[in-house]
Amino acid sequence: MNSVDYSLKSSWYRLPEINKDVDTFYIYSTMYFGANEGDPDYAELDNAEVLSGIEIEHAIKSSVFEDSTNLFIPYYHQAGMMLAGITWKETGSIDAAVSGIPYTDITAALDYYFVNLNKDRPFIIAGHSQGSAILRLVLKGYFKEHPDYYDRMVAAYAIGYSITKDDLKANPHMKFAEGEDDTGVIISWHAEGPKNVEANAMNAAMLPDGVSINPLNWKRDDTYAPSSMNLGSIVMDEKTGATEIRDIGGDAQVNTARGSVVTHAAAVPNEMQEYAGPESFHQDDYSIFYNNVKENVAKRIAAYMGK
Repeated sequence: MNSVDYSLKSSWYRLPEINKDVDTFYIYSTMYFGANEGDPDYAELDNAEVLSGIEIEHAIKSSVFEDSTNLFIPYYHQAGMMLAGITWKETGSIDAAVSGIPYTDITAALDYYFVNLNKDRPFIIAGHSQGSAILRLVLKGYFKEHPDYYDRMVAAYAIGYSITKDDLKANPHMKFAEGEDDTGVIISWHAEGPKNVEANAMNAAMLPDGVSINPLNWKRDDTYAPSSMNLGSIVMDEKTGATEIRDIGGDAQVNTARGSVVTHAAAVPNEMQEYAGPESFHQDDYSIFYNNVKENVAKRIAAYMGK
């Protein structure tokens, strides 16, 4: 598989006009299934599943950063869902599926971004699912090697893949968020319903001893946040692709033992129960709490700029 030339505009889904003081570098989630005989383990950049999926992801996830930041999104050769699932079942994580080609692509994109595009601006780095699995490796490896870049990081939104207690202990430069406006920190959670808790169901994006923060009250303990604290969830009409902000009852409470955020939101559970349990809202980790995340991005930027 050929390396990606990130000097080419075609290697990026989003190369924004620069009109904000802060950037976001976003790594998208798994779009490619790779389940048919003969399918490659890793998607080509022009894979149809990826190209259509990234449009939806932008509408309901990565767009949350656009009000406050210049949004950069590189294409990368991502691991197929089947490869990631098999790797998880065999090893307990998807690290082996993403630590080669996907990680190499993303770190090449970061190299090009920091040298040619960032212009020393503060930045947010964010992702979802496989994107956050890669982001976890970036935090542990790439930024340890580039502390000068890391010093300008407003926050890392590693949503939908675990940051573990062991990760934080082994990497003292990695700090997990303690509240709503601390900076240079990692923000992460997994959204699931009570049925997943009752079944003690794990999924391919949850690691043992993972850490979550509540996206409504920004606490790490089990203080309950009612849906009245939810500023609005984003919902997409599957037929038209139109989005709107609604109240879908998205409350939130951290389950500290599982490292998840439990919600009673009126959302559709993930169909892949084999990998996600009976009531995972993995695909809605951002969308259930969309307006709260948008507000939080602005608060963390204001705090960073105020230092």
